[in-house]
Amino acid sequence: MSTSSRRPHDLMQLLTRAERLAARRLQVVLEEEGCSVEAWRVLALLSDGSGHHMTAVAEAAFLPAPSLTKLVDHLVDQNLVHRRVDPLDRRRILAHLTPRGREYWCRVDRAVRADWPSLGDGDEELLRALLERLASTLDRTASRV
Repeated sequence: MSTSSRRPHDLMQLLTRAERLAARRLQVVLEEEGCSVEAWRVLALLSDGSGHHMTAVAEAAFLPAPSLTKLVDHLVDQNLVHRRVDPLDRRRILAHLTPRGREYWCRVDRAVRADWPSLGDGDEELLRALLERLASTLDRTASRV
């Protein structure tokens, strides 16, 4: 194995740069739609129609529970999200998109997809697979630390 392939700093630089450029690009599109990156993450998760516990929503949005509660309260006030008691565990709350939330999500998602650059034949799938493998490896090794 070459020395250059074991330099975490280089990989972190590339990952950070790519993440910041992608977030900046995404933020511009979302601002035009009146949506924050965090709200977009919440809406993306809820767009599957399944309803999700607040813990799962917090993880998907990369937000601590108090910040998520404030964000979801705002989305509820906008009639984009509603909460329901989980029928399987009445102590838990499930978040769902409202019909208005679904329409809003579709509009925002179309705008994001229209602006998102294409990497080319198979490259997006390759990048996704590599990033998933990296995240999984880091997650496994973090549990040993």
